[in-house]
Amino acid sequence: MFEKEIIRLLKKETKQKNITLEIPPNPDLGDFAFPCFILAKQHQKNPNEIALELSMKIKPTELLEAIVPKGPYLNFFLNRSKLSELTLKSILKEKDKYGSYLVGKGKTALIEHTSINPNAAPHVGRARNAIIGDSITRLLKFQGYKTEVHYFVNDVGKQIAILVLGIGSKKPEFKKLLNIYSKTYNKIRKSKKLEQQAFILLKKFEEGDKETIKRFNHVVDICIKGQIETLSKLNVKYDVFDYESKYLFDKKIKEILAKLEKTNQLITDKDNRKVLNLSSFNLPTKEPYFVLTRSDNTSLYSLRDIAYTLDKIKKSKTKNIIVLGEDQKLYFQQIKAALSLLKQQAPQVIHYSHILLAGGNKMSTRTGDVVLLEDFIKEAVKKAENELKKRKSRNIKKIASVIGIGAVKYSILKVSPDKNIVFDWDSALSFEGDTSQYIQYVYARASSILKKAKINHSNPNYLMISLPEEINLINKLYKFPETVYKATIELKPYIIANYLYQLAQIFNDFYHKCQCISEDRELTKTRLAIVAATRHVIKNGLNILGIDVTEKM
Repeated sequence: MFEKEIIRLLKKETKQKNITLEIPPNPDLGDFAFPCFILAKQHQKNPNEIALELSMKIKPTELLEAIVPKGPYLNFFLNRSKLSELTLKSILKEKDKYGSYLVGKGKTALIEHTSINPNAAPHVGRARNAIIGDSITRLLKFQGYKTEVHYFVNDVGKQIAILVLGIGSKKPEFKKLLNIYSKTYNKIRKSKKLEQQAFILLKKFEEGDKETIKRFNHVVDICIKGQIETLSKLNVKYDVFDYESKYLFDKKIKEILAKLEKTNQLITDKDNRKVLNLSSFNLPTKEPYFVLTRSDNTSLYSLRDIAYTLDKIKKSKTKNIIVLGEDQKLYFQQIKAALSLLKQQAPQVIHYSHILLAGGNKMSTRTGDVVLLEDFIKEAVKKAENELKKRKSRNIKKIASVIGIGAVKYSILKVSPDKNIVFDWDSALSFEGDTSQYIQYVYARASSILKKAKINHSNPNYLMISLPEEINLINKLYKFPETVYKATIELKPYIIANYLYQLAQIFNDFYHKCQCISEDRELTKTRLAIVAATRHVIKNGLNILGIDVTEKM
């Protein structure tokens, strides 16, 4: 509302169609600033002079308290009383919808995430994909998008053949598959004969051998059910499971190859494989060829992935998103180049970096050097139980589950996806500092204040809001919708996480310096309105991250 008012006034005076506002680095300089550099060339004037002239033309309004030039910037100070009134009224009216601009209303979004190999229990490193993907889905839903979450099951590949080979005729439990896979993989590394057996199994599967298909499907089914059960503990859900094997004998494969041949970029190499010449795309690799088939013309994963992506493009009318590890950057660029040759738009990709072990090593299913997600969840809940016992809390089991799972998610989501996370148990499960537990505790404290007061705060006296701690908190609440919008545009949930931690800190400052319940009934009503508004915003923000709240801690 305030930004729109400022932009309206600037457009009227400058005749500029596009106006960009900035946030001053120091609050003393104002709430918003307009850089006048962009007008200097047009008006043949110094930007300082332009700022001064505009300050004399644009007058304060009901929403704007002052317009002050500072060098080449025109700074706008908001009417604090009006800001407080409009912000609190909006939050208390909209409640669980506050913060949404509904930019996705009437639009759809297809999100593919997780899609880990169905050959073992997921480790914490792989969970980063699922947790980021789930939060992006929640973010888009909050903005009004109709979402559909896809999981691409790689049920055709060497990794499944290795597991089938390792299992033999046994029927192992899901939790034992990681050990079986790691042992078999290490044996194959030392034995060409054993590796050949895995390839024979894979060939039989691709040729349609019923018994081999049955064995592959059995293993994949155990893995998918086990992985989904583990991820469901984090409340991560999927709408559609797409299987790679569907594209083994799909007619679309031949159609895609025929279309690529017409581009004159599909060639047959010396090994009789179909490869795409991508040299014109300036990809960060010395090898310009993208291999799509084997020498016998059977499709490789790359070609099947193109077919799958084309199917997703048909289904996704507005947004088409995929979450991938940073080790897939080159591969995705190759897929994107292939799609451009087919005159198709590639999905919007979110790449995430690795979760490293404290020693600096990347987690690896092949070597078995991992921290299993299920173990991480158990440890987080156990740690929460121990903390709650110290505080003599009630309903320990239920609350500990909420806190523990929140800790797992937040420890991953608070970090920008392009940065590595160094995993160690102490920092991951700490109850101090920048943690979901800290934010959840602020929510519980706000709930306790409102319950204790038992006063209707629906009609506060906004004129009583004057202390810096009150104003700072309301300013932060006002910025929640813009924060959510920024996170939506950039598809980065960590922006929400960082905002919530700052909000929790500001609330605690307010709580310690402003008595919320006093003999002054009007003041109490007003401060309770601020508490209730903060409670709504924290809940909305945590919901976007997929983290539950608890009334008591």
